Amino acid sequence: MNAPTDLTAVKTRQRAAWASGDYAVIGTTLQIVGESLAEACDLRTDERVLDVAAGNGNATLAAARRGCRVTSTDYVGALLERAAERAAAERLQVSFQEADAEALPFDDASFDAIVSTFGVMFAPDHAKSAAELLRVCRPGGRIGLANWTPDGFIGQLFKTLGKHVPPPAGVQSPALWGSEAHLRTLFGDGASLAITKKIFNFRYRSADHFIDVFRTWYGPVHKAFASLPAEQGAALERDIAALLEGLNRAGSGSLVVPSEYLEVVATRN
Repeated sequence: MNAPTDLTAVKTRQRAAWASGDYAVIGTTLQIVGESLAEACDLRTDERVLDVAAGNGNATLAAARRGCRVTSTDYVGALLERAAERAAAERLQVSFQEADAEALPFDDASFDAIVSTFGVMFAPDHAKSAAELLRVCRPGGRIGLANWTPDGFIGQLFKTLGKHVPPPAGVQSPALWGSEAHLRTLFGDGASLAITKKIFNFRYRSADHFIDVFRTWYGPVHKAFASLPAEQGAALERDIAALLEGLNRAGSGSLVVPSEYLEVVATRN
């Protein structure tokens, strides 16, 4: 019998990966997703909103711009520092707090809405994270999520990385959060789900430009390249380039790669 996966060790490695590079360089390009999610959740002025695994604060800022009382959390403090800089520049009032998505330090039913854009999906214990989202959301409140799908570009990028740097055994893929069946299993009778497939377009100069930005700033890709010897790193680069070029809809002069994600609004029962 295989030994159970040490999720604490997995989380420690994940935290180190996300703290490497500077996710904000990529994260700011995804701001439109946070704005769309805030509208899908129909956020109202003065509502209590919690952003879980907030990263550099896209959903945080979207909620604060709508007059919500926002608490922004992540387990990587350096990411929250970037979010705080952005909030300060816009004169937005936001409370920032380091917190683990699997053990949120808030009372039951503390928030009118919970949001997470490409964040909570990366917590290793899916069931525990979903249970925490439900716990801190008041009955009738909304849980809004943006999750990359398994078959979309980012889902395929994860699979490409996994061929070169195998993921920890026994840990579910983050991209499962982009599967409607998985979401319905996670939330069960705790919430009613409204799910919409959407597209985010990654826009870069070329495949080489995308790879250069992601290997420098995006933690998981940065760590993957750093862990490989030169020959294997070159093979990974070729595979990512082939993926990008196969999905590019901009022709030879630029790079525009559509990436499917699920926009989820779960109303707490």
